[in-house]
Amino acid sequence: MSVAEIELPEPVPTPHALELRDLDVVYRVRGRDRQVLRGVTLEVKRGEAYGLVGESGCGKSTAALAIVQYLPRNGRVRSGEIEIDGRDVLSLSRGQLRRLRSESVSMVYQNPGAALNPSLTIGRQVAEVFRIRGVGRSESLERAREALTRVQIADPGSVLARYPHQLSGGMQQRVIIAMALATDPALLILDEPTTGLDATVEAEVLDLVARLQAELQTSVLFISHNLGVIAKMCDRVGVLYAGRLVEEGATETVLRDPRHPYTVGLLRCIPRGGTRKDHGRLDTIPGFLPNLGEELPGCVFAPRCALVEEICRVEEPPLYDAGGSHVSRCHFHKRAQTLPRVLAADLALPVVDRSEAPLLAFDDLGKVFKQQGHDVHALVGASTAIWPGETLGLVGESGSGKTTLARALLGILEPTSGGVTLEGEALSPALRGRSAEELRALQIVFQNPDSALNRRHQVRRILRRSLKKLAGLTGRPAEQRLLELMQSVRLAERYVSARPGQLSGGLKQRVAIARAFAGDPRLVVCDEPTSALDVSVQAAILNLLVELQAERRVAYLFISHDLGVVRYLSDRIAVLYLGRLMELGPAEVVFDGPHHPYTEALLSAVPTIDGTERERIRLEGDIPSAASPPTGCVFHTRCPRKLGAICEEEEPPLAEVEPAHSMRCHIPIEELRRLQSDKKVARV
Repeated sequence: MSVAEIELPEPVPTPHALELRDLDVVYRVRGRDRQVLRGVTLEVKRGEAYGLVGESGCGKSTAALAIVQYLPRNGRVRSGEIEIDGRDVLSLSRGQLRRLRSESVSMVYQNPGAALNPSLTIGRQVAEVFRIRGVGRSESLERAREALTRVQIADPGSVLARYPHQLSGGMQQRVIIAMALATDPALLILDEPTTGLDATVEAEVLDLVARLQAELQTSVLFISHNLGVIAKMCDRVGVLYAGRLVEEGATETVLRDPRHPYTVGLLRCIPRGGTRKDHGRLDTIPGFLPNLGEELPGCVFAPRCALVEEICRVEEPPLYDAGGSHVSRCHFHKRAQTLPRVLAADLALPVVDRSEAPLLAFDDLGKVFKQQGHDVHALVGASTAIWPGETLGLVGESGSGKTTLARALLGILEPTSGGVTLEGEALSPALRGRSAEELRALQIVFQNPDSALNRRHQVRRILRRSLKKLAGLTGRPAEQRLLELMQSVRLAERYVSARPGQLSGGLKQRVAIARAFAGDPRLVVCDEPTSALDVSVQAAILNLLVELQAERRVAYLFISHDLGVVRYLSDRIAVLYLGRLMELGPAEVVFDGPHHPYTEALLSAVPTIDGTERERIRLEGDIPSAASPPTGCVFHTRCPRKLGAICEEEEPPLAEVEPAHSMRCHIPIEELRRLQSDKKVARV
């Protein structure tokens, strides 16, 4: 019997697309049931977008997997109820459950590359959604084409013929969304769908989801640790901690007037609207999440809460009414916002003296790759310097050349042209030609810790090896330094014997950061080091970076698509597009404007926690191929402020438009100031 022929029980009339009632989920670990979700009750109304937030390990993804019954083999729903579109999920047979998944609920996962089969074309994978419902081969391919058109893929015929690796991350995510919405589900579950995407692609994906939700009246359960995304996308939000729903209400209300200390702590971890000079040290949430299955007799947050009293340790708080539909699981919800800071805001900042020689300089740096007989100019004539104690933020869309520049500086890639100097001495273009001292001076934290850490080695061995090779430490001094490193990146000592495969993405990244600092480097290239981290851990890492910088005058090249984090940490900003530096200047100048039109578009795409509405500048199309860049200004094919023939025919130089501020644009800076003053981008 095919999935299409399996009868589903008649739905019970309900105004809700999803209902969870007192849901308990356990994992069987070493012969014992370890509770992960604790009596979770929530509902997603029809046509509503509901956000679920909290740190990694709080149970967000477990809740999503329980809803669609995709829990791992050692996981099970111990008690409670799950209803989707009025149907009792836990009472369905396997066949009925498959039918429900194919018709009423769809899920979009965090990593689209892992969700797509690399050996099958996009067309075959999208068409399969329709084939399992009994649609014929030719009709399923036509419907697949329509599904891609619905998610605004301009050339669906070409995309259908490609394999996943031939698509950008943003395009892969659009395909996944097309597959998820192909059957017009009553409920769409989005589990961190934009975490790995840059600002412009993230904005496009979020706009797409919002448009399709309004068009199809689909309900959305949106899981994310990005509170700006939640503010933009969701009507209501629930805050999950250690498997407990600790606060719930209208998104605007919860983010503006949080009534649980945990929510207050999360919001304080986020850098908002300024640099570290404005904010000082970011606040953090002390301690760690409880161990899986740990008995918690009172409030689940009590061990980490600065407002804790004896009642919190012995009596679990109910959900108190905080006004309207706003509820909080805190005995002292009325004074939650009086939560004292964990860390003092005072922060010593390094002094950057640009009258002295720079630490690292690169001049006319270029990199050409050979690809199918074509020259691909991934980096073109990049020149600037980084001083001791300085952070240079590097931003731009995926494919703009950020990682190529970083790896050329480190010698991982040999530049095709130009050179790099360290403290005035020329560095060998290749890593193998550099001395041990030069290798120790320049370190990197990679974006993906899965590929950067040896999965077979324990954390102790990974860090001890770096301490030996970079710092010359062995024995007891190495062990003592190892524990200090782990503490500095908020990695609990219990993980010292763990292997990377036993750690979450955030924990793995902490190990990678600790390893980079094992040899007291002079400059660290941070390639998206916080993209996989929760806001609380991100705040601790950013504080760590700033404190180390102040103590040791270490410099950073900080690459990120999170422009709020880049603004907080950076002294200067470099904006890359198609391998060219388009803008370079002090952080406050670049972010406050006037900006290069490309920078302006990047900033307009960033969602804010306060939900500030602003006009988004949409860039049409993807970044052109570096194998055949446009003539003239390489940005003119997407630039909303293109002047005309001069932009198409003549490439502008990177010229100083005001003191210490350079830009590659034909439009005079005063004209940009006038154009952008009417559409001032909200502070990131």
